[in-house]
Amino acid sequence: MGFARACSVALVGVEGVVVEVQADLEPGVAAFTLVGLPDKSLVESRDRVRAAVVNSGAEWPQKKLTVGLSPASVPKGGSGFDLAVAMAVLGAAERIDPKAIADLVLIGELGLDGRVRPVRGVLPAVLAAAEAGYRQVVVPEQTAGEASLVPGVSVLGVRSLRQLIAVLTDEPVPEEEAVPEGSPDPMLAGLMVPGAGVGTGLAMTPVEGPDLADVAGQRAARKALEVAAAGGHHLLLHGPPGAGKTMLAERLSGVLPPLTRRESLEVTAVHSVAGILPPGEPLVRTPPYCAPHHSATMQSLVGGGTGLPRPGAVSLAHRGVLFLDETPEFSGKALDALRQPLESGHVVVARSAGVVRLPARFLMVLAANPCPCGRHTLHGAGCECPPSAVRRYQARLSGPLLDRVDLRVGVEPVDRSDLLGRGGRGESTAAVAARVREARERAAARLEGTPWRVNSEVPGHELRTRWLVAPGALSAAERDMERGLLTARGLDRVLRVAWTVADLAGRDRPQAHDVDLALQLRTGISRGVPVTLGGGGR
Repeated sequence: MGFARACSVALVGVEGVVVEVQADLEPGVAAFTLVGLPDKSLVESRDRVRAAVVNSGAEWPQKKLTVGLSPASVPKGGSGFDLAVAMAVLGAAERIDPKAIADLVLIGELGLDGRVRPVRGVLPAVLAAAEAGYRQVVVPEQTAGEASLVPGVSVLGVRSLRQLIAVLTDEPVPEEEAVPEGSPDPMLAGLMVPGAGVGTGLAMTPVEGPDLADVAGQRAARKALEVAAAGGHHLLLHGPPGAGKTMLAERLSGVLPPLTRRESLEVTAVHSVAGILPPGEPLVRTPPYCAPHHSATMQSLVGGGTGLPRPGAVSLAHRGVLFLDETPEFSGKALDALRQPLESGHVVVARSAGVVRLPARFLMVLAANPCPCGRHTLHGAGCECPPSAVRRYQARLSGPLLDRVDLRVGVEPVDRSDLLGRGGRGESTAAVAARVREARERAAARLEGTPWRVNSEVPGHELRTRWLVAPGALSAAERDMERGLLTARGLDRVLRVAWTVADLAGRDRPQAHDVDLALQLRTGISRGVPVTLGGGGR
């Protein structure tokens, strides 16, 4: 009787569980049994592994073979267990030393010819292995760079099962034929899943993206964009078509600071699991920008699918921007599903196959027209929408959702002087990004030693008791609350915005005009505070 074990990783959402792959050989009729709650694609690994072992020059054991995946209570799916199953079988057949693979984590799919194909989710899988104490992993060569992002782990990238057997048996490593330069590599098909990004509108922020200086006029909206980026505040842009709402939203991710190392790993892990990580670029360094179409379903926004849920648009926009253009056209159920991630920064999706927790800390930008035709607020534009249609259209954005939006700014049509450049060219993305970076540094210094990093994450109780505004600065906000214009949550959000305005202006704490500007940006009611670019009302 022969026995050997190796290790692999099962992914549940973006979190991994180390799985022990045990192979047992006993005398009897040749058979291959796979147990341990595998799904359909994993059950099919029996045929893939057998063909790969034989075509790699190794002998397949003609005995009763049982392969167990432990813990058996964890659902396991995908083809990433193939490599571990093959090595456990070869260890049980004493083709390789069982001790050499006992503490080795192996991740990869096997082709029938023995080649090792890349799979999705290598980064979160290696992170889970490292947290469990494993220090050696074997992955497909194409994903070795992704696995190497995890510190303290020795990574071996292999192209074929033959190479891995040679490494473990101290034999000469055979050379595998490389793909000619310029030719398509079919092995990369496992990294990018067709259709995984459909409906999400995902795009990486290029180093030289669209410039904020291209936006004509819109001083109030540009200021709101700067405040949103500096404090992580959600933003609603409402106005007629063609005023520049989409242009502003597309430039927001360029204003955000670059991702930290930890944030980059979080974003890369989500994109790796979703199958949208570009080959050759294992680390996502810039904030993602995700703009799903208004026909997107609730599952595509917050996560879902058959079996264990897959990341949705809110997770793909983690640490970046989620832009919902034509927001009233989205289904009410899909929009209301955003309320939980807006508050908690994550999504908990429960399905019959299990419960998955997905990260979803994003900056949301909503864009809406005033009515179905978009001309309701324009004088002499000929809006023919009846008042009832206008009310129904505007009511599609529910009160609880809007209450979670810190900034609500009207985007007016651009006048001729601004459009032709006579009003002066606006500030560039680089200039605004520099102020945003300085404001975030001030907030980070103030919040040092706390679990929060930006003003939008600070609970209202802490702002009211720990970090106080200037005496009398809240008078206008208190009056609005008494008149019913502000809820308790709304007052807390005004405080957060006021702190961001003060950070942009370089002040130690908000003054009365900082709170007034925060109220103006939230309620859309003019408070007589000038909206100046670059000074935050200084």
